[in-house]
Amino acid sequence: MKRIVLLLVLTWAAPAARCYPSGFVSESCADMTPNHSAAPQTAATPFTVSAERSDPAPGGQVTVSLQGPSSGPFTGFLLEAREPGGLPAVGSFLLGSDPARLLTCFQKPNSAVSHSSASPKTNIQVTWQPDPDRTVGAVQFHASFVQNYRTFWVGVKSPVLSLNGSWAADAGTQPPGTQPPGTQPPGTQPPGTQPPGPTPISNDGCGSTKLCFSQPPNCNPSISSNCFFTSAKLLTPPESGVRYELSGPGEGYIAFGWSDDQKMGNDDIYICGLSSAGNVDVQRAFSVGRKAPNVQPKGDISDIQTSNQNGVLTCTFTSKNNIFTSSSTNFSSNTLFYMLLAYGPSANGIIMEHQKAYSSSQQVALTSPAVIQSDGKEPMIRAHGCLMLLAWMTLGPLGMMVARYLRRSSKVKMFGKDLWFVVHVSMMSFTVATTIIAFILAFSYLGGWEYGVHPVLGCLVLTLALIQPILALMRCTPQHPRRFLFNWAHFVII
Repeated sequence: MKRIVLLLVLTWAAPAARCYPSGFVSESCADMTPNHSAAPQTAATPFTVSAERSDPAPGGQVTVSLQGPSSGPFTGFLLEAREPGGLPAVGSFLLGSDPARLLTCFQKPNSAVSHSSASPKTNIQVTWQPDPDRTVGAVQFHASFVQNYRTFWVGVKSPVLSLNGSWAADAGTQPPGTQPPGTQPPGTQPPGTQPPGPTPISNDGCGSTKLCFSQPPNCNPSISSNCFFTSAKLLTPPESGVRYELSGPGEGYIAFGWSDDQKMGNDDIYICGLSSAGNVDVQRAFSVGRKAPNVQPKGDISDIQTSNQNGVLTCTFTSKNNIFTSSSTNFSSNTLFYMLLAYGPSANGIIMEHQKAYSSSQQVALTSPAVIQSDGKEPMIRAHGCLMLLAWMTLGPLGMMVARYLRRSSKVKMFGKDLWFVVHVSMMSFTVATTIIAFILAFSYLGGWEYGVHPVLGCLVLTLALIQPILALMRCTPQHPRRFLFNWAHFVII
């Protein structure tokens, strides 16, 4: 029993025991968040990230500096270069004499830099150079700083550095005194025009001009208010981007994502949800493992139209962003992905755990418009839950109560055995059989092993259940001198 308790303690404690004083933090590349049992600091950071072009020629090098006050040095850091509004790292780093090491992020060598020891640091300087085979017009450096295990800052950014000109500014801004071509000053509309209204969303064109995924299957959002619907239409020419539609009844948000598999983790996600002001807004996010996705800059998204009518959220928009997953860093209309669809509540614009999630039964490409069907595995996981409840909330307790309270009160025989014993053995046998079936269904649904406590406990429960019939086969008669061994083993297992 002590071993079982120790195993459970280690299982719960293992995820919280990870820290990396040596700087091998590649699993934090996407969200740049240390695997510490604490939340990032929300107060103003005392650390800064600055960048200066050391070589003004196209493709020239950039000197990047991480600085902190001597009164509060940092012990750890992670530095990446990204295009403004983009997620994958770009370019590569070169090291000087500072205590730092190069990392491989997004399957790209030398695309990130981290600390090589936990020594206090007030200044780190490295060199960054763009990729020779890819043109990047502007770059922004992202850094995370760690003071100690519970005190760290995530997402500290440098000004945007233009690689085509000489000016630098914060993300999303233009050079001083200018407006993007063809735009009006903020808050105004061209004379004589009205803001565009939301485009009605329906399943017209599904399978012929656009890719559609809905729950219930084949529902029409223009008719049913209980239809969760998303579609993707590749525009012509493909450089024009993809037109997305999202619709469904939601207390807080509905979302869809592109994924390499049918499970949450390393997914490119778009969210249509209520903001903190109560308006409907579109967000872009990236999920890392089975936890809340990290909101990213919108990037190249345009023509956003949203509405919230009678509890139904709708969002339509055009995106030219690359689709990024664990195996894809560039947009390709021929690349195959699974499509995920989820919905759930939100609080003050922050999405909570989804209530339901669906995945497509097969991988799809934007160049092949189709009506996507669900993977059909949800009934399997429901059956798993029902069987486990039947086994351990009904059959198992019933078998134990019969053995506990009726073994001395009944002399009725069945098949030459006491009736209580026949009922007890039958109930416990059904418990073992039901547990085995539920275990097989769960692993069939997941398609293999999944990180977390639940599968570990499931294996432990199955092992204890299988020991029961083995003990029964080895059981000696009540008068045998070693019967006490069975009695103690049976008591401990139950």
